[in-house]
Amino acid sequence: MKFIAITRRLTERFTDAEFAEHLGAEGDRARELYAAGSFRALYSRGDVPGAVIEIEAADADEAARLVGSLPFAVRGLMEFQIVPLRPYRVFAGTT
Repeated sequence: MKFIAITRRLTERFTDAEFAEHLGAEGDRARELYAAGSFRALYSRGDVPGAVIEIEAADADEAARLVGSLPFAVRGLMEFQIVPLRPYRVFAGTT
């Protein structure tokens, strides 16, 4: 199944230095999950610091575990929402 994770850095609670301290590890883990095929695409948000991640997972719990394994999530530096996706109804043959 496909999911989208919408993440937001908690900039009101943490400093730029606290994010910078874990930025390398965050990128490394995201690359690992991308190479494994779990993360299919990643985008930086244009409205607030954070990301949107397209995920392939068996269910929403697995998708949340994958995003929850990112260092920012492990350290409570970000929040995220998991949104399940389904084919667009026009393309899926339903209205």
